[in-house]
Amino acid sequence: MKVGFIGTGSMGSLLIDAFIQSGALLPEQIRVSNRSPEKPLQLAKRHPGLTVCSCNTETASQSDLLFLCIKPLEFKSVISEIKDRLEARQIAISITSPVQLIHLESTLPCKVAKIIPSITNLTGGGASLCMYGSRIKEEDRQLIESLLSYISRPLEILESHTRITSDFSSCGPAFLSLFMEKWIDAAVEMTGIDRRTLNALAGEMLLGTGKLLTEEGFSPEQLQERVAVPGGITAQALALLDSNLNGLFYQLIKTTHDKYEEDLTKLDAAFGFTINRPRY
Repeated sequence: MKVGFIGTGSMGSLLIDAFIQSGALLPEQIRVSNRSPEKPLQLAKRHPGLTVCSCNTETASQSDLLFLCIKPLEFKSVISEIKDRLEARQIAISITSPVQLIHLESTLPCKVAKIIPSITNLTGGGASLCMYGSRIKEEDRQLIESLLSYISRPLEILESHTRITSDFSSCGPAFLSLFMEKWIDAAVEMTGIDRRTLNALAGEMLLGTGKLLTEEGFSPEQLQERVAVPGGITAQALALLDSNLNGLFYQLIKTTHDKYEEDLTKLDAAFGFTINRPRY
């Protein structure tokens, strides 16, 4: 099986590295192309045997699975470029959340799917969100999820839930990292403890907390109850956080959804669609 990647930016390169490091793919199976040549050449140097194609049409025509790892507003031009080089047997997979399956199926002759990966996939953890077009058969679904299972837990979701699930699986590591950064900044300033120690403690704490939620079956509420003794230090700190975070996450969801809908409106126009979609 040959697997192509159009776009080798942050997430495209991450997927390639993760698939190779996990043993899901050999470098010889991978074809890549990018708007600028620097990153593909770096990938080829890092993974000897990987093929750098001269153009997107070459990548498309040589791939059984084709990952489209490009920005939302680049999609229409790239798809117009490659559509005549794709066949019905091939599978094109977008990793770009605002790009809809209907956009892809209206233009491409092949099978289409959409996945939303996460930076956590580089460690073999986290989820990959999966959505499938109408031409995808059961064996295609199994092929995609078998590949993704090397680096993540594949989860099929409704396309209408793309944004909110991405907030947790894909954006979530950055959100939690900001929380930890601010907490560590305050601790270093107020106590003089070294940052490296707290970075290590924070990482171990997040790893252990994730295992409690996934492997031990705790809900967030149950976890708080187990840690916080009524009237104790943790309980008082939780009350402080609760009062100060009130309403913040509604604003966070509104912010991510507003940006998503802005991109979606532009994509609908680029692909010639006029669709009224429910908010959130």
